Amino acid sequence: MSTPLFSFDNSYALMEGMSMPWQPAAVPAPRWLHLNRNLAGELGLDADALASDEGLAVFAGNRVPEGATPVAQAYAGHQFGGFSPQLGDGRALLLGEVLDARGQRRDIAFKGSGRTPFSRGGDGKAAVGPVLREVLISEAMHALGIPTTRSLAAVATGETVRRERPLPGAILTRVAASHIRVGSFQFFAARNDTDRVRQLAEHAIARHDPALVGREDRFLAFYEAVVQRQAKLVAQWMSVGFIHGVMNTDNMTVSGETIDYGPCAFMEAYDPQTVFSSIDTHGRYAFGNQPGIAQWNLARLAETLLPLFHSDDEQAVAAATRVLDGFGERFSAHWLNLHRLKLGLRSDGADDEADRTLVNELLQRMHEHRVDFTLGFRRLSSVLRGAPQEWLTLWGDAHAAAGEWLAHWQRRLTAQGEPAAEVAARMDATNPLFIPRNHLVENALDAASESGDLRVFEHLLAIVTDPFTERSEHAPAALPGTPEQTQGYRTFCGT
Repeated sequence: MSTPLFSFDNSYALMEGMSMPWQPAAVPAPRWLHLNRNLAGELGLDADALASDEGLAVFAGNRVPEGATPVAQAYAGHQFGGFSPQLGDGRALLLGEVLDARGQRRDIAFKGSGRTPFSRGGDGKAAVGPVLREVLISEAMHALGIPTTRSLAAVATGETVRRERPLPGAILTRVAASHIRVGSFQFFAARNDTDRVRQLAEHAIARHDPALVGREDRFLAFYEAVVQRQAKLVAQWMSVGFIHGVMNTDNMTVSGETIDYGPCAFMEAYDPQTVFSSIDTHGRYAFGNQPGIAQWNLARLAETLLPLFHSDDEQAVAAATRVLDGFGERFSAHWLNLHRLKLGLRSDGADDEADRTLVNELLQRMHEHRVDFTLGFRRLSSVLRGAPQEWLTLWGDAHAAAGEWLAHWQRRLTAQGEPAAEVAARMDATNPLFIPRNHLVENALDAASESGDLRVFEHLLAIVTDPFTERSEHAPAALPGTPEQTQGYRTFCGT
């Protein structure tokens, strides 16, 4: 008797009313695109067994693994500000939950495995390009130290997916701390089902904040924990130039992980109004709007939890408001700490406002002169190594504006009294050299989709999952795209 591929230990699937049992659709000709052996090890899984024919059949949805209880999850959500009371997993299935090598509970879920009761007229499928985009971006985010869902496997299905044009089909296997979203709570709140909201909250607390279990104030404390996690997460996005692109409430997790890599992208020339998503026509989810949108989404979560905070409506609202009002301060503190690290600054005894002004002055000048965000920080360490020209070349003919700020920064560093080499090394461990440059991502996805050539994808994946280490052979991958490549660049949801 063979050993099961997964040792499932399911809990969410047992919660009545929060999901519907469902099966993935069979596919005709599965083929490997990617298997994340490192992640398999973290999950306590046998990577060689997963790479077998049986594993391929499982990841293609042609065989349900032993112990799995596949379900499509129900949730609602505000999409671009408009509320939809009925969303749910339109092309995803939660296979089950496992305990990883550290004893942490993790979801194993499909994306692109066919129609479900929540598909709302869609085909429930995914294409090779969007699936491999999620692999690239989610694994790059993990390498950058940002909480994120992970990509365990990607399989081509042998089917044709109909979008604007025919595309080869694929299925992603996604790993998450959980798939519980703000929209999960909204689903039951919209139906005035306070009992289910309470049940979901108890489940989420036990899963993500077990220290709160049994506390009288556990629901408000849980809400505060979610606010804290999201404040830190969005500050981390802002520190690397990441634009989520579709910050709907059904795409905000209570675990504090980044989820749903649809029209996401990394900013190149610094501009707070940068938007890449083809469906974000009014810039609701522009780079600089992300903190405000996160707080707006968290207000929607508070609305669902108010009956649990206090039996008196006014007291419940007052308690939620106190917590929500703290988001800005928490975000601001995380943002400042992250940008201090990027500039090599110590916080001990530092003047917060002076440092915040120093960072903002740099960003303002980078915006005015369209300096690449990633290299604008990364190459600063070259100044400390006696090669300031490497950084100054990013500024074109604006050396005066750059030099004025540089003098302020160097005076601030001098006051720390640290050896320049130590500061430079610390900055290089904080500021990535390699991000998933948009033109490189598109090249990799085009090669995989058009000709089935995975070599470009695999090469780029290896680069972006080691983002801080300088390697001369990969130097071109650190450079922004040409004006022809970046002008009018748009990303798509892939649904």
